[in-house]
Amino acid sequence: MSDPGKGSSASAAAPAPGSDTYKGWLFKWTNYLKGYQRRWFVLSNGLLSYYRTQAEMAHTCRGTINLATAHIDTEDACNIVLSSGGRTYHLKASTEVERQRWVTALELAKAKAIRMMNDQSDDSGDEEPTSQSDRSELQGTLKILVSKLDDLSTCNDLIAKHGAALQRSLSELEGLKVPVEGGEKIKAVNERATLFRITSNAMINACRDFLDLAETHSRRWQRALQYEREQRTHLEETIEQLAKQHNSLERAWREAPTLVSTTPSAPTANKGGSERLRKEEASDEDGDTEYFDAMEDSPAFITVTATENTQHRRSQSNLSGASGGQPNDWNQDDNMSPGHNDVSGKELQPCRQRRTRVPDKPNYSLNLWSIMKNCIGKELSKIPMPVNFNEPLSMLQRLSEDLEYHELLDKAARCDSSLEQMCLVAAFSVSSYSTTIHRTAKPFNPLLGETYELDRREEFGYRSLCEQVSHHPPAAAHHVISQRGWTLWQEITIASKFRGKYLSIMPLGAIHLHFHSSGNHYVWRKVTSTVHNIIVGKLWIDQSGDIEIVNQRTKETCQLKFSPYSYFSRDVPRKVTGVVADSGGQAHYVLSGTWDDKIESAKILQSSRGGSGSEGKQKTVYQTLSPKLLWKKYPLPDNAENMYFFSALALTLNEQEDAVGVTDSRLRPDQRLMEDGRWDEANSEKQRLEEKQRAVRRRREADASDALDEECEYDSGKEYEGYQPLWFHQRRDSVTGETNFVYKGGYWEAKERQDWSMCSNIF
Repeated sequence: MSDPGKGSSASAAAPAPGSDTYKGWLFKWTNYLKGYQRRWFVLSNGLLSYYRTQAEMAHTCRGTINLATAHIDTEDACNIVLSSGGRTYHLKASTEVERQRWVTALELAKAKAIRMMNDQSDDSGDEEPTSQSDRSELQGTLKILVSKLDDLSTCNDLIAKHGAALQRSLSELEGLKVPVEGGEKIKAVNERATLFRITSNAMINACRDFLDLAETHSRRWQRALQYEREQRTHLEETIEQLAKQHNSLERAWREAPTLVSTTPSAPTANKGGSERLRKEEASDEDGDTEYFDAMEDSPAFITVTATENTQHRRSQSNLSGASGGQPNDWNQDDNMSPGHNDVSGKELQPCRQRRTRVPDKPNYSLNLWSIMKNCIGKELSKIPMPVNFNEPLSMLQRLSEDLEYHELLDKAARCDSSLEQMCLVAAFSVSSYSTTIHRTAKPFNPLLGETYELDRREEFGYRSLCEQVSHHPPAAAHHVISQRGWTLWQEITIASKFRGKYLSIMPLGAIHLHFHSSGNHYVWRKVTSTVHNIIVGKLWIDQSGDIEIVNQRTKETCQLKFSPYSYFSRDVPRKVTGVVADSGGQAHYVLSGTWDDKIESAKILQSSRGGSGSEGKQKTVYQTLSPKLLWKKYPLPDNAENMYFFSALALTLNEQEDAVGVTDSRLRPDQRLMEDGRWDEANSEKQRLEEKQRAVRRRREADASDALDEECEYDSGKEYEGYQPLWFHQRRDSVTGETNFVYKGGYWEAKERQDWSMCSNIF
């Protein structure tokens, strides 16, 4: 994000923090042309959202940051900087007092969000919503209390009656002429009877006070429960109404005559138009470009190919890509055809024949709404899901699938120019999303300590290892080393939220790539994935956001923008654009393409300031050479639609292999049963594994509590370490300053020895 120091200052007064919801006006940095713009901010449930106006709260949210994973910083007297993952907000208040109020509210909300995240259990299966039975149970308890109080009152009346009679009898006895000793005993009994009556009255009064207090709190609880019940009912009715409207729109579209041209000269337009008709549901979020105004400081471009100076290729998004011309490689010696990537790594014959298919996916019906309506607003990783929503791969295997186009890194390692190398790294970062276009199923959540190895050293020169290093929050560490001159490592934490009609998946954590010969070290982060049409309609996935790739050695950068889908946009769907610049900010290459098909690059010859675009923004005109193909997606295997839309690599990821670790995902029984089509057995096995993991966690927490008690008793000074991953350990990264899990070695040596005695029995 650009330096916001050049914006105007101002902030509207915010209400004093004192409740879970905190609202007010702040000024948010957009770009150098607009500076700071007035926005309405709402802090609620650990999420900070903003809108253009208060009226927009009913229909359009411009952006949201999860404070549980956010970093809060104060630059000066009035500025606030919030950063979470790849998103950063620069905010400004009018006075230091207003700034401090917001900072206090944000810190409190962050602390509460972290506590709530830590207090949640493995899943939400035990969190049943408030129902009529809960209310009946509460009312029944109150009736029992009233009945018991009536019994006590009756007993009190009897005690008072009999006590008074006893005292009268004792008084009469005192009036009789009896020996002195007998009179003293009668007097003592009378005093004891009086004390007994006073005590019983006090007990009855205490019981009455308790009942009054219970009734007061009961009414308060009932009002709160009634409000929550009404809100839940309203939300369900709203979502069902939306679902019906979407269903009606889809039915009307199917019944209406097509208006799209079918001439052979415009196949791309036909595809884009039909895609837009199928995805009209996304328009309410993406119709306004300022929905992603954290990247509004990126300039808009017009590219002009040097051989076609009269033809301008314009773009309505931030950057423009040149799609014409013949795709070429960096030089004539290494020319690449449009349909193939660099095949230098694939010329070797594989040492074993990998499988090319998996059992077809069974056609089981399931009532999606009955499950999802109870999951609104909850973490996806904490929702108990049947395997019907899964694909037979774990999240660790999906992470390893990023290596499908590893040959881009093999080629980048041979580049002499760091700028050309940056282009190939950018293409690799985009290629990891190409397999997600049809993959709407959810991968299995790995168990704590679960691993996955992908050993392709003999075939393609690399070895990959993943391990689930944390369960709450779920985090996986990944390490890849290649004999062809590069090493890649990352720690990814998945933050996800179900919003009723769409699901947002936010990968958190940095990806590191180091080239051995040049010493170039690249760092970038992933963008947000969104699954649309959760309730009604065909599921589809969109990628949106920005990626900044930085070469830490040379300080060269690449800014990539994944344009969100919009029904009203005339742009090609799933568009990706970018610019590669040197350390001084001078642009050298323009990148363009789509994340589901291909990426091209065009070398910039010269640049100049052009005219204003449709939004009044001045554009930069880049004169470029003809575009060169960097990456193109491999076609899917035959019958992929019946095999979970797996790519050629994905089909091999869960293939049985000898000598793998005993915690490897290939050995997970519920995942294997699902792949074999035995879904009922897979669901039972999945529940067993999750319960086993919960039992292990409870035992670990008990050990930690015992260790803490022992430490306090003996003051040994030795702290309980808790769970420690087997193959990764935490180290502070010298580049980002973050503490990450990195590979500590030992796995491949243990595999050679076939010694897995140090591994836990997690399956």
